[in-house]
Amino acid sequence: MRKIWLFFASDFQSKKLLIEAYILLAWGRVLKALPFRKISPLLGSKMIETSFEIEAANIKKVKQISHAIHIMSSYTTWESMCLVKAIAAMKMLERRKIDCTLYLGTAKDENGGMIAHAWLRSGPFYITGAEEMKKFVVVYTFAKKVEAYNK
Repeated sequence: MRKIWLFFASDFQSKKLLIEAYILLAWGRVLKALPFRKISPLLGSKMIETSFEIEAANIKKVKQISHAIHIMSSYTTWESMCLVKAIAAMKMLERRKIDCTLYLGTAKDENGGMIAHAWLRSGPFYITGAEEMKKFVVVYTFAKKVEAYNK
């Protein structure tokens, strides 16, 4: 109940960002259910990374998006794990014309089985998946660049 009250007490921009995150988490979950070869073109340029630099004006936006994704992913009625969060955050950054790179990595679990993880970076900031990324070897990257929108 306290969290519902906090939502309604927050400013309009925060509410709007949280609602956007929730909707894009749903969109990310739908995409995850599709074959990867069908969604990979939507993720950006393969095997390319964006710059580790970011415009000062975008730092606050990137941090707010990360925060909104982390908050709303715990309130979805569907699974919103690493790839779903990364796709949702990527779309939020894309809408604001902010460069980002989606990383896909693999590793072996304690039983020797293959596991996968996804994380998203914009400039020097890891938006999603940073907690686990060091355990994984990067096998794919997808870059979304602002220049692509100016053509």
